[in-house]
Amino acid sequence: MSPSFSLVICTYMRSKAIVTLLQSVTLQTLYPDEILIIDGSTDNKTETVLNKNTFKNLSYYKVDDANRGLTKQRNIGISKVSNTSNIICFLDDDVVLEPHYFEQLLSTYKTHPEALAVGGYITNEVQWEASDNKNNPSKFYYDGWMRNEPSRFKMRKKLGLQPDKAPGFLPTFAHGRSVSFLPPSGKIYEVEQIMGGVSSYKKEVFQKIKFSTYFEGYGLYEDADFSLRLAKIGKLYINTKANLAHYHDGSGRPNQYRYGKMVVRNSWYIWRVKYPKPNLNARFKFHATSLLLTLIRFGNIINSNQKKEALTGSLGRTIGWLFLLFDKPKILRE
Repeated sequence: MSPSFSLVICTYMRSKAIVTLLQSVTLQTLYPDEILIIDGSTDNKTETVLNKNTFKNLSYYKVDDANRGLTKQRNIGISKVSNTSNIICFLDDDVVLEPHYFEQLLSTYKTHPEALAVGGYITNEVQWEASDNKNNPSKFYYDGWMRNEPSRFKMRKKLGLQPDKAPGFLPTFAHGRSVSFLPPSGKIYEVEQIMGGVSSYKKEVFQKIKFSTYFEGYGLYEDADFSLRLAKIGKLYINTKANLAHYHDGSGRPNQYRYGKMVVRNSWYIWRVKYPKPNLNARFKFHATSLLLTLIRFGNIINSNQKKEALTGSLGRTIGWLFLLFDKPKILRE
């Protein structure tokens, strides 16, 4: 018998996307015991469209200005979960599930009873091929599979700035490989970072830690912060059979200048959550990698079609990095 589980969806200005997601939930082989929609939209479109479509076990909550933002909305969702629920699942509002998603996700807690959290696997963002041939420098190889190696990692390797940890683990100088560098092998991988928008947690976890109030508004890397703190307590996994697709919806995202600043400052923040006292070499590599990635972003002004976004994003990263010299983020111990 599967444990009782709740689904929390925090949404903002994505009325069409959330209906598409919920339609994929109705096709699940294992259906949530409750679905909580926590809506931070500044209009009523999401509420209106949900009133026109009936979804089983769904409860809708609209938050006010003071409680808007991913971190706050997630914490509100947690507070409203049923007392009988054992597992809390979170999904971004712009994903679409394959029919066995929840069945596979929850089965991980049976095969790995020590798991505190389990993440799902996004299938439509990276093209993988099975291969044991490790001779192509333009490819990244892992566990009998290969994918294209992004240009930024090729440059980092040439400069001695490649990650010193496996995918899903934070390097000693941050700037690691995300779980998108884990292949579609059908295996379950231990990690210390899972993506919040395709995640699940034992409810007991939230008696110990909460999503940090540092990450307000868009909340970039708030899931990494939470995962890294949770990994100090117990085990986290990715189940590559718990499949879903992510269709990036641009609505509700910050402008590229703000996003660029957050990339640098928030990556510094989660780095110091994991490594409060990095050595001199790690400090050098963090800043060298930040500078390299900023220069690559500046290069997008020339070689990309979105020149304005590349310029503003680059400036945001530059300002974010300069501010680290005299105005570092304060690590919250929550």
